[in-house]
Amino acid sequence: MPRAPGDYLNPREQQIMEIAFQRQRITAAELEELLPGRPSNSTVRTQLRILEQRGHLTHVEEDGRFVYAPATPRASAAMAALDGVLKTFFQGSVEQAFLTLLSRREAKLSPEELARLTQIIEDAKAEDASNG
Repeated sequence: MPRAPGDYLNPREQQIMEIAFQRQRITAAELEELLPGRPSNSTVRTQLRILEQRGHLTHVEEDGRFVYAPATPRASAAMAALDGVLKTFFQGSVEQAFLTLLSRREAKLSPEELARLTQIIEDAKAEDASNG
């Protein structure tokens, strides 16, 4: 049974998808050359087939070879993945996810980033007030 595009990706699948998003079109042979650890051709083809079955990639046949491309734009894939993380780890709470991100030591926000986040929050408050 195919999985939803928001399903979690293992590290190798993430590498493949990152390359697919960067290039927009890729063959198994090209991936073989680009992936760290130089996986075998059969391994790469298996992973491509799995990612396609799960809805992350599509392919067309050109000159007797499969050319793969992301099934959805990066932003759509990111939203689907984030929705899965929110549901699985934060019971759907954007607030809890946001607080978790901000609590990380690595989460050093610049004054510009803080200003943008503040503006987003203010816009959300204004929208909520006008809808209520």
